[in-house]
Amino acid sequence: MRILGIDCGTERTGWGVIESDGRRHSVVGHGVIKTKAAHPLELRLKTIAVGLRAVLDEHQPDAAAVEGLFYSLNVKTALKLAHVRGVALLAIAEAGVEFGEYSPLEVKSSLVGYGRAEKSQVQLMVRNITGMKGEFETEDASDAVAVAICHATSHVSGQRVLKVAP
Repeated sequence: MRILGIDCGTERTGWGVIESDGRRHSVVGHGVIKTKAAHPLELRLKTIAVGLRAVLDEHQPDAAAVEGLFYSLNVKTALKLAHVRGVALLAIAEAGVEFGEYSPLEVKSSLVGYGRAEKSQVQLMVRNITGMKGEFETEDASDAVAVAICHATSHVSGQRVLKVAP
């Protein structure tokens, strides 16, 4: 199964595509959709939408997974992140791709075995699990691959898989 993982952010939205049978995972591609902080939010959201549609079109995933919102003391930041997640879910729905959603705690627990793991620990586990040799452009890309791996392992166990209506 080919799975797209997305790590949403207003300045950098990470994406990662893996091939997985639920037990073995290999990285097909990864990257970051960058926006300019100086641009208005609507232009940043458009850039993210165009980028995600291109990734979906190029890699033709069978499924996609997005990291859920986490508690934030900064309401303004949380709202902007929710907009990005909405754009990601729309792009996934437009592509007619099955999707899942996982909290940061679930992603970290799935990969590292500890829900409060550091980003460096998650990146190390992504490399170990996939056998990836190259470098990730940013932590956002490795986090996106981690979300895809979480979905692959949850899919095998039958947890939290949602289907988008055609």
